[in-house]
Amino acid sequence: MTAAAGRPAFLVTIDTEGDNLWARPRTITTRNAGFLPRFQALCETCGLRPTYLTDYEMATSAAFQAFGRDVLARGTAEIGMHLHAWNTPPIEPLTADDFAHQPYLVEYPPRVMEEKIARLTGLLEDTFQTGVRSHRAGRWCLDETYARLLARRGYRVDCSVTPHVSWRSHRGAPGGRGGADYTRFPQDAYVLDLDDIARPGRSPLLELPMTVVRVRSRLPGWLRGVAARVPKAARALERVAPTVRWLRPDGRNRAALLAIVREAVARGRPYVQFMLHSSELMPGGSPRFRNAAAIERLYRDLEALFAYARTHCRGATLSEYAAAVRPEPVEVA
Repeated sequence: MTAAAGRPAFLVTIDTEGDNLWARPRTITTRNAGFLPRFQALCETCGLRPTYLTDYEMATSAAFQAFGRDVLARGTAEIGMHLHAWNTPPIEPLTADDFAHQPYLVEYPPRVMEEKIARLTGLLEDTFQTGVRSHRAGRWCLDETYARLLARRGYRVDCSVTPHVSWRSHRGAPGGRGGADYTRFPQDAYVLDLDDIARPGRSPLLELPMTVVRVRSRLPGWLRGVAARVPKAARALERVAPTVRWLRPDGRNRAALLAIVREAVARGRPYVQFMLHSSELMPGGSPRFRNAAAIERLYRDLEALFAYARTHCRGATLSEYAAAVRPEPVEVA
């Protein structure tokens, strides 16, 4: 599936959620909402149009509500949905401690899945007085049941797939199988088959996989094979010698980010998808950006990347891009 000829779309997606959820806090705060205007201003300067994929806590934050209403009124961004199952009403405990385990939505019964999707979608639409059509799964975990529920609820674009990446070693509920395995999924946009989301089909839901590219490993295969048997070792090895690179800043990868976009432009790819968490824009809001100095380094990287995008790409929200490549989706059965 391709977009109209021309510059690739630069899709900015922000997982808009509470402060430092990596620490698995018992009480979730949303101070990072106050740091979004600076990021939005940079995007607008560079002609980019973010999609803020919003969870329950941020949807109930007065600061984010004011921010979201402003960008929607000015037509400069989109509000989408990002669902964390353990803290989205209705609250029905799945484990002995859901805040510690952070279970995936797909681990809940379908009835509870549907109720959580309906509750958060309704909250967002009532709060912002707009239809919500774009989505990213919490902890990147999508399956066929989840996709069908989204399609029935009126969603038209999802961006949960991370090509070349398996989340199996990232546990949710104890005894569960872990997260989604996307290693054999397409890396380009495709219409989801609701009976097998790893293949193209005919449904209302367009999948826009995250921009994740393979890199040549510097380590022998046998070493990775040994590490793969121990999830913590595998994750540590991937941090030291990654096999993939994301269009996602980490404070040390400006050159890699620019290289990903330059290659996409050179190859005529229809889009690239950038992502960041809203809390990563706040000092101390994430493990990667712990203080004000780290945030300033992040913004220097963002300014360089977005300046390149301004010249070589075009801005679009997720729904704008989906409408351009697929103006008349079919209805779900």
